[in-house]
Amino acid sequence: MASSSSATGGGGGGNGYRTSGVGNRGSMKQTTANFKSLSLKSKQQNQNQQPLVVRRSSSLNAAAPKDDVDGRVRVAVRLRPRNAEELVADADYADCVELQPEVKRLKLRKNNWDSDTYEFDEVFTDFASQKRVYEVVAKPVVESVLDGYNGTVMAYGQTGTGKTYTLGQLGDEDSSDRGIMVRAMEDILANISPETDFVSVSYLQIYMETIQDLLDPSNDNIPIVEDPKTGDVSVPGATLREIRNLSGFLELLQLGEAHRFAANTKLNTESSRSHAILMVQVRRSVIGGVASSSEDGNHNHLGRSCDQPRVRRGKLVVVDLAGSERVQKSGSEGHTLEEAKSINLSLSALGKCINAVAENSPHVPVRDSKLTRLLKDSFGGSARTSLIVTIGPSPRHRGETASTILFGQRAMKVENMLKIKEEFDYKSLSRKLEIQLDKVIIENERRQKAFDDEIKRINLEVQHHISDVERKFAIELEKERAKCQMEYLDSIKKLEEKWMVNQQDHHSNGFTSSGLCNQEGKTVSDFEELAKVEKLLENELNLRKAAELEVNYLKAQMVMLTSTGAGGDTELLQLHKMLEDETIEKRKLQEEVSTLQGQLLQLTFEADQMRRYLGKVGSLNGFSNGHSHMENGHDPSFNSLSEQVGLHRILSMLESQDPNVRIHAVKVVANLAAEEANQEKIVAAGGLSSLLMLLRSYEDETVRRVAAGALANLAMNEANQELIVAEGGISLLAVTAEDAEDPQTLRMVAGAMANLCGNDKLQTKLRSEGGIRALLGMVRCRHPDVLAQIARGIANFAKCESRAAAQGMKSGKSLLIEDGAMPWIVQHANSEASPIRRHIELALCHLAQHEVNVRDMIAGGALWELVRISRDCSREDIRNLARRTLSSSPTFQAELRRLRIEV
Repeated sequence: MASSSSATGGGGGGNGYRTSGVGNRGSMKQTTANFKSLSLKSKQQNQNQQPLVVRRSSSLNAAAPKDDVDGRVRVAVRLRPRNAEELVADADYADCVELQPEVKRLKLRKNNWDSDTYEFDEVFTDFASQKRVYEVVAKPVVESVLDGYNGTVMAYGQTGTGKTYTLGQLGDEDSSDRGIMVRAMEDILANISPETDFVSVSYLQIYMETIQDLLDPSNDNIPIVEDPKTGDVSVPGATLREIRNLSGFLELLQLGEAHRFAANTKLNTESSRSHAILMVQVRRSVIGGVASSSEDGNHNHLGRSCDQPRVRRGKLVVVDLAGSERVQKSGSEGHTLEEAKSINLSLSALGKCINAVAENSPHVPVRDSKLTRLLKDSFGGSARTSLIVTIGPSPRHRGETASTILFGQRAMKVENMLKIKEEFDYKSLSRKLEIQLDKVIIENERRQKAFDDEIKRINLEVQHHISDVERKFAIELEKERAKCQMEYLDSIKKLEEKWMVNQQDHHSNGFTSSGLCNQEGKTVSDFEELAKVEKLLENELNLRKAAELEVNYLKAQMVMLTSTGAGGDTELLQLHKMLEDETIEKRKLQEEVSTLQGQLLQLTFEADQMRRYLGKVGSLNGFSNGHSHMENGHDPSFNSLSEQVGLHRILSMLESQDPNVRIHAVKVVANLAAEEANQEKIVAAGGLSSLLMLLRSYEDETVRRVAAGALANLAMNEANQELIVAEGGISLLAVTAEDAEDPQTLRMVAGAMANLCGNDKLQTKLRSEGGIRALLGMVRCRHPDVLAQIARGIANFAKCESRAAAQGMKSGKSLLIEDGAMPWIVQHANSEASPIRRHIELALCHLAQHEVNVRDMIAGGALWELVRISRDCSREDIRNLARRTLSSSPTFQAELRRLRIEV
């Protein structure tokens, strides 16, 4: 974006501008008023070199049109005032540049009457303050980093033009002199929450094409690591320091600057000889809103209701490039000359990459320099990038100034595709659910205690009430009984008195012959009296029966009151209703706790699957760790989950009718089985039998895969191996190996078989129950991970056979040779996959130690592989073992002499 123009009176205008620059030379360190940042549409360079018509703003405060590409690299120019040497040497010459900050242009003078005009996103005069430079150039990038994007701020220019002052000035004496690094950290710390957010920094330098740690000088050759899936570049070997406050950050910057390489040249007394790179990692927790990013890189901040916590990870990269220089002007020589060559080469590589990205070239040479590899995301990547180019006013350095300006013009053509880095915060949600679960459990315990206390109180009141009723009833019953007895005795006594009177009358009167009529009359009256007595006696008997019936009725009422709690009593009925309500409430609380435990179980798995992605494991020598990471990502939270939910409860979920619950439960058991401390508990609680039941019963591929992985973890222990075999585990694994087609399931089964093959006591069982044939049958999969486990199992089996033969416990050919494993072993002995090749080499060496196997091995072509192993194997111990085996076998020696091969 340059145009040629004629400047009349250029000399006078130049002198006037220079005078203004000299008069304001010290204003670089003064704070000026805040200006509103204006943006201007980027314009394409005219390919036909025609004059460019520049569109001017109507006024300084008029709003500039919005850029059509939000991810374009923003470029600003900053002019350094004349220094003391230039004031003397260039006293009679005008400045080579003329700034027009109101229209964001500068003119580069060719001579007194001709100049080139360039337009940038911002133009800073020599009196622009550090605060204004930060707010225009770096603050939008810092805000994007806080929103979850990557950002880069970089300074480029000739040595001695103020790059380090602009970026890395600490401002110890005057805070207004602080550079972009310090001000950016001030803004970041002011906009984060210390409780939930995290900020860390690394400070590096690229010196002579080596990456060195400025915070740890002993770490002087840090490698660059590139993610093969995403292409992201990182330096995991660099020192990472957490930042809590600004004073700690300033101490780190001072430490880094003390270790940075600098030299005295003709152009700068403290010329930086390395590229300094400050990396700031920002992790922020976001609740209640999510920033979305569109496919074309445009982003907005449309908040939407979201109860799920999320994490935004932004990275700010501040790059203080070493200054470009011409050796003739800088006077570099010796080691300083070599440093200058390295600096110019890396800057040249950076310029080539920017040109390639700006021109949409199919190939961008980012691997030409470590600087371009680290800045891969800044130009053509997904980061928001701002570039500030620093220039000097001296006409003697017009060529370097023109080169710097053209670098900035090319950088303005680069468009990045901004991409937010946001992920679900499973850990935070899991912690919240755990806290919520603890609160529910505490509340449930409190309510349970209150419920128990209320039940005790009600029971006590009921017992007191029943006791009172029984006591009152007993008193009344006793009174009624005493009354009936008294009446009965009185009646008997009256009857006895009457009877006695009648007897006396009967004896005193007698019978005479003369008074027959009187006797007959008396007899009639006696009979009548006797009839009355009998009637009275009958009445008394009836009264006694009625009293007994009443007593029995009262006793029945007492029994009924005792059994039903004073049956019919309204207060007791209310108490029973309260007891029923409390029982229903308790059942609801237990269901709620069970639901939360199930949610916690499921969210723990989803957290591990998102936070630690499934890594491809090349070999499973440490199978328990490999399986744990592969399936769920091993995390200490599984132990705490087991303690909270209970191992028996988790094992009971293996029989759940819900397939999701069953899958999550078997994954938890597999992760717990990865730790040796949990294996004994799992076996004691019946977990081994449950896992074997899953292999036997379920057709679901995920359940069978994870169950086989859990068995593989348990099979790392020798005691568990014998239990697995005793419960028919070999035949179940063999059936699973025949039915399964999924490589991951076959890898788990092969890993379990390989662990069992390492037990000397199980050799015969493995052969008789089809374990060896199943292991060899899985080669149909051809997946390298499955083949690696098969090779490990063959090596373990061959080692056990070799040990048994050496102890005199085995004779005859190897069971592997009898089952036809030799052709496959020879075929894969020189496999490109190192895990397969290493295990097969060991298996061949162990098989060859038993003389009875030698002829079959020679017939199968194994001799040539043993010779190759003895010569070319990368591991010295295997190479020496192969040599000893060949030299100790007479049959091998005879065959080698026949073939004229020397070992």
